[in-house]
Amino acid sequence: MSGHMGALYENKMMSSGENLLTAIVPLMKLICLIVIGLVLAHPKAQMIPRATFRLLSKLVFALFLPCLIFTELGESITLQNIALWWFIPVNVLVSTVIGCLLGVAVVLICRPPPEFKRLTIIMTAFGNTGNLPLAIVGSVCHTKDSPFGPHCHSKGVAYVSFAQWVAVILVYTLVYHMMEPPMQYYEIVEEGSEIEEQPGSNVSRPLLVEAEWPGIEEKETEHSKTPFIARIFNSISSLSQTTFPDIDLGERSLSSPRSIQCLAEPRVVRRIRIAVEQTPIQHVLQPPTIASLLAIIIGMVPQLKAFFFGYDAPLSFVTDSLEILAGAMVPSVMLILGGMLAEGPKDSTLGLRTTIGITVARLLVLPLLGIGVVALADKLHLLVQGDAMYRFVLLLQYTTPSAILLGAIASLRGYAVKEASALLFWQHVFALFSLSFYIIIYFKLLTYI
Repeated sequence: MSGHMGALYENKMMSSGENLLTAIVPLMKLICLIVIGLVLAHPKAQMIPRATFRLLSKLVFALFLPCLIFTELGESITLQNIALWWFIPVNVLVSTVIGCLLGVAVVLICRPPPEFKRLTIIMTAFGNTGNLPLAIVGSVCHTKDSPFGPHCHSKGVAYVSFAQWVAVILVYTLVYHMMEPPMQYYEIVEEGSEIEEQPGSNVSRPLLVEAEWPGIEEKETEHSKTPFIARIFNSISSLSQTTFPDIDLGERSLSSPRSIQCLAEPRVVRRIRIAVEQTPIQHVLQPPTIASLLAIIIGMVPQLKAFFFGYDAPLSFVTDSLEILAGAMVPSVMLILGGMLAEGPKDSTLGLRTTIGITVARLLVLPLLGIGVVALADKLHLLVQGDAMYRFVLLLQYTTPSAILLGAIASLRGYAVKEASALLFWQHVFALFSLSFYIIIYFKLLTYI
């Protein structure tokens, strides 16, 4: 009897050890790729120049990532699946709301400099929902003992890609305006001139800015680096008109009859309209987003899908070629991340306490809350039944560090560029440990499904 119990205990220990190894090995693969990129880009070695990493970033952004999204999402998506996967984009919104609340808590506890309160909330709330989850899914599914069963990679990439469009819309609308330079920390050079940032804010654009939005310098507009929205609503705020001149809204004199005046556009409505017009929603249509839209459209129409996907599809040679290119996405992203870490952190005036607060909230507290949200959704039968990869992707949305795209938006708006760069650096360093820890937990939790 005792021998039988000993054998059971030994088998349980071996099974636990195998689960631990299965969870750690995928992260070790990614870490190896990151280390290679770090060594190649290190200033002392200078084996590969920085310009090469910038070119590789453009290839990932414009070619490798769209190919991966199109081939995997297009093959997996159907009208039925869209009805089943509805909680994936909703989960992005839920994680963002919870992250915002955590960011407010970090502001109250850590008390960052007043000009960086919005940055603290943003960096806590908006995580990486694209490149890093795709890399993790690819690495997890690359192992022979993957717990996610057949079609692991296709399902994982499809789930991650289906969530990206929501995150991109949030970044180019809500985050874009939240990243507006604070009005009270700008100065007027002379009456009627543009508002300029105080000296010392111009820094060289780091590689992480180029990693998620190559060619960002071409997207700058007349008002992208000014507190445009604050100036639009200046007249209805408590700020002094003599200190900050209002923007000309093109208002005409009210000499028309009373009936025409009643039909005129109200002042507040006009200001809201101008703010909406200044939202760069056109930037949402980037190559990865276009690939997602095409994949969804083609996947929902069986006649179109039959042309691209399947062994006997007339255009299968096109999708096969795109699939070959898509294979370069994961190693390229990890090499770029290594190159970013090789640059080191930028000087930051955010403060050590706030930096630690954001990192702890984003990488340690938010995943715990995410486990509770996903468990509650599972109890309410909102999730796809019996699909471990579905739940794994939902949990990853709470676990990744802040989106690298936030650094690009900071550069575009001219707001807290050094601070955002430093935060992204330290978060990605500590994410190597937090991701390993939580992936082990997720693997153990998913074995009970």
